[in-house]
Amino acid sequence: MSPCKRLLYLAKHRNLWTYARRNVTTWSAVGAAFNAKPLRRLDMSQKNVGLFGVTELSCPAGFQVVTKAALKDTEHLVHKALSCCPGSETVESFDQLSDGLCKVADLADFVKVAHPDPAFREAAEKTCIEIGTVVEKLNTNVELCKSLKNLLDNQNILSQLDPDTRRVAELFMFDFEISGIHLDDKLRKEAVGLHVKLLDLNNEFLVSSHMPNRIARSAIPEHLHLHFASEGNFIQVGGLHADSPDDLVREIAYRIYLYPNADLMDCLEELLKCRYKLAKLVGYESYGHRALKGTMAKTPETVMSFLQLLTDKLSDRTAKDFKMMRDMKKKLNPRNSKLMPWDHPFLSGVLRAERFNIEPSLYSPYFSLGACMEGLNNLFSQLYGVTLMSEPPSAGEVWSEDVRKLAVVHETEGLLGHIYCDFFHRPDKPHQDCHFTIRGGRWCQETGQYQLPVVVLMLSLPHPTKSAPTLLTPGMMENLFHEMGHAMHSMLGRTRYQHVTGTRCATDFAEVPSILMEYFATDFRVISQFARHYETGQPLPESMVARLCESKKVCGAADTQLQIFYAVLDQIYHSKPHNRSTTDILKDMQQKFYGLPYTANTAWQLRFSHLIGYGAKYYSYLMSRAVASMVWKQCFVQDPLNRDMGERYRREMLAHGGAKEPMLMVEGMLQRRPTIEDFVDALVSELNPNFETFIMDSES
Repeated sequence: MSPCKRLLYLAKHRNLWTYARRNVTTWSAVGAAFNAKPLRRLDMSQKNVGLFGVTELSCPAGFQVVTKAALKDTEHLVHKALSCCPGSETVESFDQLSDGLCKVADLADFVKVAHPDPAFREAAEKTCIEIGTVVEKLNTNVELCKSLKNLLDNQNILSQLDPDTRRVAELFMFDFEISGIHLDDKLRKEAVGLHVKLLDLNNEFLVSSHMPNRIARSAIPEHLHLHFASEGNFIQVGGLHADSPDDLVREIAYRIYLYPNADLMDCLEELLKCRYKLAKLVGYESYGHRALKGTMAKTPETVMSFLQLLTDKLSDRTAKDFKMMRDMKKKLNPRNSKLMPWDHPFLSGVLRAERFNIEPSLYSPYFSLGACMEGLNNLFSQLYGVTLMSEPPSAGEVWSEDVRKLAVVHETEGLLGHIYCDFFHRPDKPHQDCHFTIRGGRWCQETGQYQLPVVVLMLSLPHPTKSAPTLLTPGMMENLFHEMGHAMHSMLGRTRYQHVTGTRCATDFAEVPSILMEYFATDFRVISQFARHYETGQPLPESMVARLCESKKVCGAADTQLQIFYAVLDQIYHSKPHNRSTTDILKDMQQKFYGLPYTANTAWQLRFSHLIGYGAKYYSYLMSRAVASMVWKQCFVQDPLNRDMGERYRREMLAHGGAKEPMLMVEGMLQRRPTIEDFVDALVSELNPNFETFIMDSES
């Protein structure tokens, strides 16, 4: 954006840049936008611009229009990719092809789960299926694959390509290979059939894994009925009730919610068999080997080494944590003091609260949503020279009146992209915090301009009331920072190709920017810039922040060990067939990698919905946390607001998306190549107590 255009942009949105020195009721523009209900006047003359500004999407039928247009463009781009000479133009054509389909499919993927209108959701679902079918055909288009292979097999041409173009070409070829493009006609048809079957199995498992179980009311003591939903003569159990102070409620919920469902068990067993069969068919030792290609870990063997070493290093601390929990359970319930899996989340919370007094209601008044957004704005301004600017959406642009739109503006580069903030609870909205890419960034050869990224952040926060803005618990505040980490990964990347834009990178790297934001969210030097009591204007005391940070270390080893168990289970399920049931494998792994006893007639794996989106990659959360910890300690702990370090972080880790090997990005930031031992040591050191906290508490 030129200086002249930038001035015009600022003039147009001058009210959003006004910053008043804050007192109790005065916030900056972005803070005020999130601390008040949106006031949108109905203007009948205003044109409906359609969802996300896509004019055709002013009504559900528009999905068919954009789908038809995308498929028509696809035909043209396939012809272009087949007819052009091998070179960068080939890769450009492939990326244009991918971009045209992704812009429709990604938008539809979001609308089908988030739009309050069933007609929009249904139309979006049809588009997803239609586009998905076309993508499957393209991934098995032999002529299209040959055009790419001609490029990759020509060393003279390959040597002239820049590293990003070469990597993207290799990633497109990987997509062909995992679809069985190199197989003969019979085997290729078998691979396609397995892909189609897996789509159905994945969907069936994902939906069923969240369905409640039910039991006859007479089977549960009457005084406990009020803790569960009723359905005629049955009690419905839709979760583990892990935070219930009643031991019996937790046990009943655990036993009923995890009671095996024969159909779902068959679905999971068949899903794992199909994944293995497909991986073998296209040339991999197991599904795990296929899934981990291109990640930081690279192989299942490396992942298992990481998880085993971490288990070994944590063993003494984990044993101490479980002893603390047993002692607490004995204190609370002397007649039944055996520690069981349903006790872990509740007792660890009790121990944290007892030791550090971290009742969420003590913190929430300091974390109004507007204050937190102001804090993010301040942080991004200081680290990257970026400002979040609230923009009023046009008619029909958003799917709910409480959705906020943010322009992300750099002090010299101008507009970087847009973030739509769908933060508030509403009926039928998924209760999960997540980031959706609606449009990826890429350099458009055809226009000579950069296609700006568009993302949605989805949370499920309470609405503001007449007397108070939306107030966040510490956990909600950290989740907000976490999801904004994903958003800024998308905004600050400037990849040439959309196939590798922003968060379209290795799974075990994609969580690093979001987890790193959690460290900023718990650093007093950052928090002190925005955490003010919404009524009195008083700042959040430093001792309260210190207590909050230290409380996370209580039972931290046991919590980490539970995650290790889940990650190991995921790896074993996606290795070679074991000729044992998934429950038998779970029993074995629970004993080896967790320690608390398996409960008869339960099947926790049937609730492990991460097996769908994170199959063979659940370890990514732990490995990403290790990398984020190392980046924080080496680069930001001395000064979390250092602009030079922020620019370096953007340059080395955020700018590339998936266009660079993930370990090379980590190496560039840390100036050394970390080992598995380094990752393990980083996670273990996180649990060391900060003795300054205890001194601070004794003085206060």
